[in-house]
Amino acid sequence: MSNRAAPAPPTMQASLSDALAAAALRDKPDLLPPGRLSPVSPLVNSKIPTPSSSSGSSGSAPRAAPAVSAPGFAPRRGDYGEGLVTSDPSLAAGGYRCSGPCPLIYTSCPGASGSSSSATSALTSAFPAGNIYPSGRVATTPPVPPPRAVRRDVLRSGAGNYGHGSVVRSRCSGSGAVAASEDQPSSVRMSTASADAEEIRRAGNDHYKNGCFEDALRLYDRALAICPDSAACRANRAAALIGLNRLGEAVRECEEAVRLDPSYGRAHHRLASLQIRLGRTADARKQICMADLQPDIAELHKLEAVEKHLGRCVDARKIGNWKSALRECNAAIAAGADSCAMLFASRAEALLHINQLDEADLAISRASKLDFSSSCTQDMMFSGFQANSYLYYVHAQIDIAFGRFDCALSLLEKARRIDSGNIEVMSMLNNVKSVSQARCLGNELFHSGKFAEACLAYGEGLKHHPANPVLYCNRAACMFKLGQWEKSIEDCNEALKIQPNYWKALLRRAASYGKIEQWEDSVKDYEVLRKELPGDTEVAEAHFHALVALRSSRGEDVSNMKFGGEVETLVGMEQFQMATTLPGISVVHFMAPLNQQCCNISPFVDALCTRYPSVNFLKVDITENPAVTRLENVKTVPTFKIYKDGTRVLEMICPSHQLLESSLRQLEV
Repeated sequence: MSNRAAPAPPTMQASLSDALAAAALRDKPDLLPPGRLSPVSPLVNSKIPTPSSSSGSSGSAPRAAPAVSAPGFAPRRGDYGEGLVTSDPSLAAGGYRCSGPCPLIYTSCPGASGSSSSATSALTSAFPAGNIYPSGRVATTPPVPPPRAVRRDVLRSGAGNYGHGSVVRSRCSGSGAVAASEDQPSSVRMSTASADAEEIRRAGNDHYKNGCFEDALRLYDRALAICPDSAACRANRAAALIGLNRLGEAVRECEEAVRLDPSYGRAHHRLASLQIRLGRTADARKQICMADLQPDIAELHKLEAVEKHLGRCVDARKIGNWKSALRECNAAIAAGADSCAMLFASRAEALLHINQLDEADLAISRASKLDFSSSCTQDMMFSGFQANSYLYYVHAQIDIAFGRFDCALSLLEKARRIDSGNIEVMSMLNNVKSVSQARCLGNELFHSGKFAEACLAYGEGLKHHPANPVLYCNRAACMFKLGQWEKSIEDCNEALKIQPNYWKALLRRAASYGKIEQWEDSVKDYEVLRKELPGDTEVAEAHFHALVALRSSRGEDVSNMKFGGEVETLVGMEQFQMATTLPGISVVHFMAPLNQQCCNISPFVDALCTRYPSVNFLKVDITENPAVTRLENVKTVPTFKIYKDGTRVLEMICPSHQLLESSLRQLEV
C-alpha cells in the first residue's frame, strides 16, 4: 500500500490555476537581489542545486530546493507561506491553505511527495516567490539596503561558504598581501607568499635601475624574509651589493643563489665576474666553463687577459724586474681585477723597490681596505706565498721604510702564523727584529750625547736592512754632530735616493751644505723645503740666511735685506723707489683706510708677513701719496704689485687670499 497522497481532482487544479493567474496579473513580483531567500534573512544562498529528474524505481517527482528561513524566525500563519508545517493531508500534496481573502501562493515543501511531475513543474514556473505582506500582495520595489562603510578588512571563509564554518578576518599588509586562513592548504599559502615576494623584488629592481642601491637592498631583504629560498632574490641582492662595492657579501649571495638553483645561469655569470674582479681566476674559470651553461664570451676574454698579466707579474717578481712587475700589475688591474688585494700589494712592493715610497704607501693602504676574506682565501697562492701572508709581508716592508718598526713586527708575526714555512717571511722577520733593536740602541746613545757609538749602532742596523732611509738619516745626524759634514751629506743622499721627499734628510743636507759654505746647494734644498713646509718659520729663517750668504759671496749688497717684522708703511716718492729696488722680493699693497675690501684683506697680509719672513711687505695709502699713486697708475684698491730684485714682475687687483699666497710662493721659490 502506498503512502503517497491522492492527487487533486482536475477541476480543483483548474480553478486553482485560474485564481493564481489572476493574482499574478494583479500583483507584480519583487526585485529582491539575486540569491536572497527572504526579506529578513541576511544569508545568501550562493549555490542552490538545480532539480533534476530521476529515473529510479521509486518513480518520485523532482524536488525543489528547500526554502531557508532566518535563524530564530518562526513563520506564523498568514505571514509567510515558506516553511509552514501542517498535518492536513490535502496540504501535504504540495500546497498551503491560506486563510482570508489573500491569494494562495505556492511553494514546495521539503519532504512532500505524491504530486505529479507536470503539476509541480507548472506551479513552480508560473508563480515567483517574493516579499509577501499580510495582505497577500507582493512588494513592487525591493528594499534599499543602507550604505556600507568601506573597510580595509577582508573577510574570508574558513572551511566552507559564507555562513558556514569559521570566518577569518585578515588585514592587508603593507605589501598588499592578504593573510591566508590557517585552514587553507599549505600550497595556497606558499603561492600567496611567493607572489608577495615577487612583487617586492620587482619594486627593488626599479630602485636598482635608478641607482638607489640601498633602497633596492632593503626591498630584496624584505622579499627574502618572505621567501628565503628564492635564488632570484639572492642574485638581485648580490647585484645591489656590487653597486655598493660590498663585493665579499655579493660573492656569498651569488654562491647561495647557485646552491639553491644550480642551473641559474645569471647567478653563475655574476659570480664569475666577481671572482675575476677579486683575482680568483681559477674559481672564475670554473663558473664560466660550466658544462651545462653557455659561457659568457666577454667575461672569458677578460679572465684570459687577467691570467696573462698576473702570470707575467709573478715571473717579473721572481727575477727582480720591478718595473716590469709594476707594468703587469697595472695591466691586470685595468683588465678587470680591480679589487684584487694581491695585485695592489704586488704593485706596492714594486713601487717600494723603485723608490716611490709615497705611492707604495697609498697602494698598500688601498689593498688593506679591500676584503681580504673574499679576494684571498687560504688555498690561494701568489709567488710562493699564501695570499694573506703576502699582503702582511709587503705591508711590513713599507712600514720599515717609513720607520714604523713596531707595526712591521706585528704584521710579520701575522704572516709567520699563516705561512710559517715561507723562507722570505722568516728572513724578513729576523731582519726587522735586528733593525729595530739597532735603531732603539742608536736613539738612546744619540740622546745621551754619545754620537760616535750611536753612529756605529745605526750602521749595524743598516747591515741587516741596507735600504732603510731612517737609519741613513739618523746616522747623518750623528755625523753632523761630529763635524763630519761630508759624510753627513753622503748619508742624506743615500736616504733621499730611497725616499726622495724625505724632508728630514733634505733639511739635514741643507744645513750640512751651509757648514761647508756650499750656499747655492743649500739655498736649493731650502727652497724645496719651503714648498713642503710653507708655514715653518725655522725653515724660512734658515732659507733667508742662506740666501743672504749666497748673495754676499757673490759681492751683492745685502745691507737692506731683513728677516721678518711688520708691514712697513711707505711715505713719499723717494722712500717708495728705494724700497722697491731692494734685493729679494717686495710686495707693495696699495690701499685706502676706509675701503671695505682693503680692511678685509689687511689682516691676511699681516699673516703673510709672518709666514714669509724673507719677503718685504710694504703698503701705500693712496690718499696720502697721490704722486706715487699717479706714477704707478693705481685706479682701484686693493692693488698688489710684486717686485723681485728691483723689477716689477706681477700686478694683481682685488686678488683672493689663495691667489695672492700661491703667486707669492711661486715667486719666492
